[in-house]
Amino acid sequence: MLYFLICVNVILLGLFSCIFVKTYQLSGYNIKKFINCCACFRLAFGDKNKLVFTKRIIRFYIVLLLICAGLFFLPMKFLTSPFLVAFDCCVVFVLTPIWIVLSHYIVLPIEVAIKKIYIIKAKNKLAKKNVIKIAITGSFGKTSTKNILKHILEKEYKVCATPKNYNTEMGTTLTILKNLEDHDVFISEMGARHRRDIEKLTKIVRPDYGVITAIGDCHIESFKSIQNIEDTKFELAENISPSGVMFFGGDEGCKKLFKKYAGNKIVVCQENAFAYAENIVASKQGCEFTLVINGEKAQVKTKLLGRFNVENIVLASAVAYKIGVSLKDIQSAISSLISPAHRLEVIERQGCTIIDDSYNSNEIGFQEALNVLNMFEGRKIVITPGIVELGKKQSDANFKLGGKIADVCDFLIIMNAENKNDLLSGAIAHNFKRENIFFASTRAEQMDLVKMLTCQGAVILFENDLPDNYK
Repeated sequence: MLYFLICVNVILLGLFSCIFVKTYQLSGYNIKKFINCCACFRLAFGDKNKLVFTKRIIRFYIVLLLICAGLFFLPMKFLTSPFLVAFDCCVVFVLTPIWIVLSHYIVLPIEVAIKKIYIIKAKNKLAKKNVIKIAITGSFGKTSTKNILKHILEKEYKVCATPKNYNTEMGTTLTILKNLEDHDVFISEMGARHRRDIEKLTKIVRPDYGVITAIGDCHIESFKSIQNIEDTKFELAENISPSGVMFFGGDEGCKKLFKKYAGNKIVVCQENAFAYAENIVASKQGCEFTLVINGEKAQVKTKLLGRFNVENIVLASAVAYKIGVSLKDIQSAISSLISPAHRLEVIERQGCTIIDDSYNSNEIGFQEALNVLNMFEGRKIVITPGIVELGKKQSDANFKLGGKIADVCDFLIIMNAENKNDLLSGAIAHNFKRENIFFASTRAEQMDLVKMLTCQGAVILFENDLPDNYK
């Protein structure tokens, strides 16, 4: 009977703890972020993100349930009062976050060891391959530039690239181990939230070509300062092959790093640069412009929306040209580019136009998405949670975006309580009608509002999509 009761309680706690374990997973297994989510009761209750039972989570769950089984067993074995036993069970359930923290630190040495083994295997495999290695980092534009570059290079080369937004050590490592075979080129997207993150990735890849797309305040909450962001992105330049070439985007942050770097370097997207665009015409059908690379010119047309995508195209084209792709082939590849899912993806549905830009967002990308929305005719609706991870700048950034929304849109649906007041205040400050602003706490509420507000010819922008641990 005792063991039956223990099993029942362990099963119940396993089910109960799912919400905490999912929050832990969505926090990137970062125990400080998990504790903060619990302290703010910002738990992942929604069904937007599912708990993914990776090998790591399975190992973690086994330890968690063993701890809880022990916590159930001892009182049931030695306590005689049913009241005390019931009280102990309640305490074990209530203190689930503490057992998760304890499990994290028990499993951590195992995870570190496994990670090291995988990294060593990936390094050894990559070292044996005669492959051109390209690393791409930046505050934003990484994934788009990677996808564009892969598409262009595939005209002449067999290309392996980190999929989706795989930009961590394990993401890169698993791509090498599982996907890299007889390829000519390997493209690694490199993300970072802390100092030395890029350096760790470069130690795995040892890139021949490096790309820094842009410098901005994304993730400044974890970086603490723009200077730390610049220094972290510059770790790519500091660890590139001595004979390698660094490419820098055209924003002020990249220009600063370009001047700092003493090796082989190329800057793009500014006058008289190695590569740039001129005569840019952006519309709701895409962009047309003259692509200039090393003095050669080509008239190009792309279905990708937004002027910012022109910069990504120019940067990717410059790298491809330097590797050996002709301008004619680059021109042809650009014409066949299509929008990746959830990145300013236009979907026509039931007489309405949906602009899906829900993949992620930053302040510049948000503004560009609104510029694209403004090109369309009809009732304009924006659905957004705002932007996050900006630290002290977050409130002001969302206030400004609220004002920009007011200048472009007819209706606003806010999906995040954290940014609700800032978006609301910013929109109202620009004379947006309060009755045209709505708040939805769930997907079901959001869809009900969309049905209520949508009419024939309406244009709906989905801008940013936060995981369930943001409310």
